[in-house]
Amino acid sequence: MNKIFISGHRGMVGSALIRKATALGLETLVATRNELDLTNQADVFDFLKTNAPDTVIIAAAKVGGIHANSTYPADFIYENLTIAANLIEGSRRAGIPRVLFLGSSCIYPKMAPQPMPEDCLLSSPLEVTNEAYAIAKIAGLKMCQHYRAQHGLLYHSAMPTNLYGPGDNYHAENSHVIPALIRRFHEAKEANAPSVTIWGTGTPCREFLHTDDLAAACFHLLSLPNPPDWVNVGTGSDLTILDLAKLVAKTVGYSGEILTDPSKPDGTPKKLLDISLIQSTGWSPEIPFDTGLIEAYRDFKTSLASGDARL
Repeated sequence: MNKIFISGHRGMVGSALIRKATALGLETLVATRNELDLTNQADVFDFLKTNAPDTVIIAAAKVGGIHANSTYPADFIYENLTIAANLIEGSRRAGIPRVLFLGSSCIYPKMAPQPMPEDCLLSSPLEVTNEAYAIAKIAGLKMCQHYRAQHGLLYHSAMPTNLYGPGDNYHAENSHVIPALIRRFHEAKEANAPSVTIWGTGTPCREFLHTDDLAAACFHLLSLPNPPDWVNVGTGSDLTILDLAKLVAKTVGYSGEILTDPSKPDGTPKKLLDISLIQSTGWSPEIPFDTGLIEAYRDFKTSLASGDARL
């Protein structure tokens, strides 16, 4: 790896990848949204040919929680399909030998076996609330798999579980569950609110991985001469949404009551990744969840004070 193009470098995942690449002493190539529209095929093809990186990491994506995925499915499938297709085909045309595509654990069926192995992909229907996003990610994964088979290019994918960490999106409606809870409990603490209501029954189980652990996994995979076509990246453990809420409340310092709203959707009842495949290659997560949450809340407060918080 001499020069790595990291798409989506300003996002939470992209920022973690930049931090890891810098720590490894690697040269990185980046472009802001104003400099390069990843949904514009001609611009993407020209950018990759002109700059000639030897590795591309596709971390750019349109992302969001249950509300955003349910409300804007057309946006999610179009933008994510287009970004994946442009970067993968553009890399092939530019002669780039290695691409790592980042997907999501939501590619697996709603009622997949738990923990979810890689080979349960496409074995039964998806969760309807994020089907559009999942289909786009499956398409990117399959593009890499088929380009590798047909063209002999080392294009492969990593499927991370739910992510959290510095630089997260704290939008009140369109963020993922951890940043949404951090903001909600922080604001409730500031307002001395007697209670906080969380979406759904609180019973679904979720797994969470710090973005710095994901970044370490990505560069580990890029160091392998023959990585799997796609591989799960997670922690191998989960907790209920209600227990998560209690842990976030404790981290924030909120002591009020936590209520549930069963009228809101729960999403998939359980999403735990089988990480035995990536562990067999020599990688395991290192950041304890409680430590990661403390860091995430510290980052939220710092970005809020500086005016840089993604609200």
